[in-house]
Amino acid sequence: MPGQKIETGHTDTIHDVSMDYYGKRVASASSDATIRITSAPTGSNSHPLATLTGHYGPVWQVAWAHPKFGSVLASCSYDGSVIVWKESHSNEWTQAHTFTSHKSSVNSISWAPHELGLCLACGSSDGSISVHTARSDGGWDTSMIDQAHPVGVNSVTWAPSMAPGELIGSGEFDPVQKLASGGYDNLVKVWKLTDGVWKMDCVSGLKMHSDLVRDVAWAPNLGLPKSTIASCSQDGTVVVWSVGKEGEEWKGQVLNDFKAPVWRVSWSLTGNLLAVASGDNNVTLWKEAVDGEWQQISVEMPL
Repeated sequence: MPGQKIETGHTDTIHDVSMDYYGKRVASASSDATIRITSAPTGSNSHPLATLTGHYGPVWQVAWAHPKFGSVLASCSYDGSVIVWKESHSNEWTQAHTFTSHKSSVNSISWAPHELGLCLACGSSDGSISVHTARSDGGWDTSMIDQAHPVGVNSVTWAPSMAPGELIGSGEFDPVQKLASGGYDNLVKVWKLTDGVWKMDCVSGLKMHSDLVRDVAWAPNLGLPKSTIASCSQDGTVVVWSVGKEGEEWKGQVLNDFKAPVWRVSWSLTGNLLAVASGDNNVTLWKEAVDGEWQQISVEMPL
């Protein structure tokens, strides 16, 4: 399938792009301190829809909330702030809320599964993770995981709201509230909300990387009997971590050594395909074979 170019209008490096739930719009984050919203290409055409200004440094990530909450976008920046944007009228965006809980660069943001409400996790170079949950009165509650990775948090990702093996319609639904994070300490950590307090859900950090963890991504489980997290690192490797029952130990398997820093990992909606963006300018797709080994099924070269 040939790639299609989107002209964003940014004047500096683009750090992140995110497509909305319906695949109609693309938000991009850049070192020019702006977020640009562009229509997804139909045929060969895409056109600019809005430019969001409010950050005072490079914008590292953007993330769309689930559409049940309206048209809502979050962004995080080197300036230490996180902004929640809301579209009031077509292509007219306002800053609905600004979080300034962190003392330095906010490197990663992730919206919780929509079943948990409008809830945003943020990871910062100050070593902490903040979790912001919208209240019905329009305010927000904030909880902190202090010193999550004391030397800095690079990435955060939410677990699916259903426990492994559970199927929708199987009776009582008790949503799971878990996070995974990756840091400058080369570790992946798993966190669980218990009685209103975030605590580590693994005995110690998951260690197989020999350099900082760039990204972590929790796979959708769709009733599968295990939890799966992918992590990627400056050391060039991608590790796939999995665990069966609650309380068991996470086990890691090296998917591949890319011989170049690996920047991002992203799961398909069904959780059986993993996209990997590596420092050799390639995006590769991987699938788990019947024997548990991971096989590369395609490579997308840059345009």
